Amino acid sequence: YTLLINFDNKKFLMDYNTWYLQWLAGEVKKYDTESEIHVNSHAIFSNAAEYNFPAWRHFLTSLGGSAHPSWHFGYFNRSQYAMALAANCEIIRSGAGKLPFWITELQGGNNTYSGFNGFCPTSEEATQWLWTCLGTGAEGIIFWCFNPRSIGEEAGEWAMLDFQNNPSDRLLAAREVIATVDAHKQLFSRMQSFNSPISILYTRESLWTEKQVQYNNSSDNNYEGRFPGGVMKSAVACYEILSENGIKSNFGEIGEFDWNKNDYSGECIILAHQISIPSPYWEPLKQFVAKGGKVIMEGLTAYYDENMLNLNAVGSPLHELFGGALSEVVCIPGDFHIPFGNTEMPTHLWKSHIHLTEGTPLIREGNHILALRHQYGRGSVVWLPALVALGAERSKNKKPLSDFLRAELQEQIRQLPFIFLSHQEGVSMLILQAGDEYISVIINKDIRSKKIKLTDHPLSPTVLFSDSEVSKKMINIAPEETIVIHWK
Repeated sequence: YTLLINFDNKKFLMDYNTWYLQWLAGEVKKYDTESEIHVNSHAIFSNAAEYNFPAWRHFLTSLGGSAHPSWHFGYFNRSQYAMALAANCEIIRSGAGKLPFWITELQGGNNTYSGFNGFCPTSEEATQWLWTCLGTGAEGIIFWCFNPRSIGEEAGEWAMLDFQNNPSDRLLAAREVIATVDAHKQLFSRMQSFNSPISILYTRESLWTEKQVQYNNSSDNNYEGRFPGGVMKSAVACYEILSENGIKSNFGEIGEFDWNKNDYSGECIILAHQISIPSPYWEPLKQFVAKGGKVIMEGLTAYYDENMLNLNAVGSPLHELFGGALSEVVCIPGDFHIPFGNTEMPTHLWKSHIHLTEGTPLIREGNHILALRHQYGRGSVVWLPALVALGAERSKNKKPLSDFLRAELQEQIRQLPFIFLSHQEGVSMLILQAGDEYISVIINKDIRSKKIKLTDHPLSPTVLFSDSEVSKKMINIAPEETIVIHWK
């Protein structure tokens, strides 16, 4: 028999959320036509599929998100929280479109019993998180909370003040950030998040699908890629590796991307393990590439359509875009390597064999093709159907994938003001722009101090926040340090 699957219940929840929020906004407006309307989404990495941000723009004044690492960043370890917050902000920024976006709840203090992961943020983390929000273009940041709650499941927790109402080191750190922004108010008011030519896209259908196909609650680490979270972890892993190279990227849902341009030359879309590509986006993807764009596909991207129809079993209409078709997906529990130039690339759980039609092989293993490149119209597709993003993250060896992405993104990198000369483990950089001026926010979460060399550029630096040594070509940054630089 044939088991037909649809996600009507998921679509209903998404549409119901939109309807209910719009109804609430309408009720407020009946009695108060002046106040702004704001929505605070939460747990974005697991709940993103429930949110239809473009539909919300019609009744909102601004869009926000909660960012409590103890509640919301369970996919990541503590050293990744600043990076995860940046990705969180990028998702909200993408969803907001032309509306302002806020981080409406940022963890302000200790969570003793509440939250999934109990900890107390350090003053350095409070600094990193504030600058991360500002560095992605947030127009408002609210800590949860100023003084401790007295009752409920969060009683006595989360506060920026102690029980004697004295300021914590976190509050004093926040004051320093605020003072810096106030001292350069005119400069910061002109700045917006740098609009990168590189966009990492996720699909809500991929999130729905990976939850649909769970047949047990096993947490066997050998199968991390197929459990809920594999889709989002893969996309965030690419975001992290690019950020560790000083390469700014956008991060948003596929429906939030602008598919209506006449020319996509110099732009790149990364689809990292997006297992479901809905049929309404097949033709836009083709047109994106035909009009000069580049697509990098990783993992089991486009394995299904929006109803879990396996596209490889029925002759996918995307195969002409890919330049080949999947021959077989080979499951190898745990971690292994695939060939990559003169070295190997860490891979997790799946690698695939490609049946070549028109593309050019990039990676071979014996008689099998593992990756290819295909020219389509004025653009190109690079297809690596193995779980290398999660492989890099799990193995703690990101260099092969970093080298691969840097090589493939040369055209896009030339459009950035500068990047790191080499991959810097644990370091991230965010960029704001106003004309030919930039502000960079650089955070070092590695346990080692770094001397970061920059690619050639014509800009002169002025340090706004930090006492560290910075020159046109070199940035010295200590562990846990945040440096903010104005370039012009």
